[in-house]
Amino acid sequence: MKVSETKTIEEITEVLIDYRGKTPPKTNEGIKLITAKVIKDGRISDGNHEYISEETYSTYMKRGFPKQGDILITTEAPLGEVAQLKTAERIALAQRVILLRGNPKKIDQRYYFQAVKSDFVKAELNARSTGTTVLGIKQAELRKVRIPYYPLPTQRKIASILSGYDDLIENNTRRIKILEEMAQMLYREWFVNFRFPNHENVKMVESELGLIPEGWEVKPITEAIFVNPKTQVPKEGIKPFVPMGCLSNDSMLINDIESRTGNSGSKFKNSDTLFARITPCLENGKTGFVQFLESIDSVAFGSTEFIVLRSKTLCPEYVYLLSRSDSFRDNAIKSMSGATGRQRVREICFNSFMFAHPTQEIIQYFSTLVAPYFSLIYNLNQRNINLQKTRDLLLPKLISGEIDVEKLDIETLEMAA
Repeated sequence: MKVSETKTIEEITEVLIDYRGKTPPKTNEGIKLITAKVIKDGRISDGNHEYISEETYSTYMKRGFPKQGDILITTEAPLGEVAQLKTAERIALAQRVILLRGNPKKIDQRYYFQAVKSDFVKAELNARSTGTTVLGIKQAELRKVRIPYYPLPTQRKIASILSGYDDLIENNTRRIKILEEMAQMLYREWFVNFRFPNHENVKMVESELGLIPEGWEVKPITEAIFVNPKTQVPKEGIKPFVPMGCLSNDSMLINDIESRTGNSGSKFKNSDTLFARITPCLENGKTGFVQFLESIDSVAFGSTEFIVLRSKTLCPEYVYLLSRSDSFRDNAIKSMSGATGRQRVREICFNSFMFAHPTQEIIQYFSTLVAPYFSLIYNLNQRNINLQKTRDLLLPKLISGEIDVEKLDIETLEMAA
């Protein structure tokens, strides 16, 4: 990557905040503590946050408070993951996370963010890092890291182009989250609270689970769901493979799918739910909904630590949403056995999980409402993947000056990528 002019982080940064050496006491709720593990792929993840109290925040954050637009960069485990604060929400910074706020007379903050994500800066970070097993960088060395530098008008144009992609990706990500929340809400309303359409005209009757709508039946879940159904996956040829890391803690999406030969592991097809069976993946929430295969006949395989769930008498969307419910997960977690740190769910636990099976009319109606949500979630994610590819192709060319932004509009840039 050729860069004609550079300036160091020391030269262009107005505020650098580093809470290295400080570990605040955690609480179950309060102000988010941003740790290195939640900064990934240019953003702060929504799940697995730690928190500190209001009282701790006011005493702990004496080195400075984060502001909207500030850049966060991880200094170790992992090194060089970057995110930008998109809102004015109060947050606290953990160790191994450094805040950068540029001098507005020298650098556009949005450009600063894009530049720090570039391969040029990643190479600078790695060159100044230390460690064998785990790479890390000291604050003094971070200050010496060079940033590709341009006049402010050029910085702003580069930032506008790349931020446009980021904004589209962020908007799609928000829509995905809302759609998943809507599906979960409908599931709870209909099948937990029994407030489905026309429920006022349905009599409630006694059952071993308490009052349930008339016409619904109490059954073990294994009468309605196949657990690890037999699926034929040929040994020969390249096929999609899903490692545990592809599953999200808080979303149905399955990303970063690999291609492998063989067929050892769990086997599944579209509309199946993948349910992590090993600690701590299950407790963390790793669960996914398969809808990435090309056709109804396509098959894939994945980690041996998945339990595959497939509908018998329900609908695929119900099965996934049930697998995300507290009652279903608690039942699985309580059944776990094995050595400490490697405990696994015992499949027999599903035989004793009783639930109120809705009528087929209700199931079909629910599917007609929710299935479009699932499809849109998948399509929005595919759009994000394509946007990310285009942005990631453009970023090094813009930051290096290979593309002269003064002469090109965004349509031309997309073609050049």
